[in-house]
Amino acid sequence: MSSDQGAYERDDESSGERLDRHWNELLQELRLVQTGTQILFAFLLGIAFQNQFHNADGFTHAVYACTLVAAALAVGLFLAPVAVHRLLYRHGLRDRLVTTTDRLARGGMALLIVSMCGGVLIALDVVLPRPAAIATVAGVLIWFVTLWLALPAYIRHKG
Repeated sequence: MSSDQGAYERDDESSGERLDRHWNELLQELRLVQTGTQILFAFLLGIAFQNQFHNADGFTHAVYACTLVAAALAVGLFLAPVAVHRLLYRHGLRDRLVTTTDRLARGGMALLIVSMCGGVLIALDVVLPRPAAIATVAGVLIWFVTLWLALPAYIRHKG
């Protein structure tokens, strides 16, 4: 394995072995985000049944609705590879499965950012003045974009 290839591409593995390795790496990543996203979704579902939530204003209800839908869609994207795999198992389509799962995971991550920011906004709107809560969430959004998009892009460019 050459030093600039790192753990991603190895000269000593076949195309099939590489696809299997990529598939296994994707599954490990999905296990982590699936659990966290499902917990977030379950927490969000419970908010609507709190008495205090019914007294919240239209802004809070709109943020909640968008956050809940984003979390549900993220869960769907993170779980979709399981269904796709079940339907494509033993059809010799591992290359398409890996590519499709990668795209589903990227979409799920984008919706997870929306869900996280929405959840933080709902909570901060209770304890901070609304403009401060929105500004703080803008900072959280920048933090996610920096860590999840800009940092990998920077590392890829330097690599």
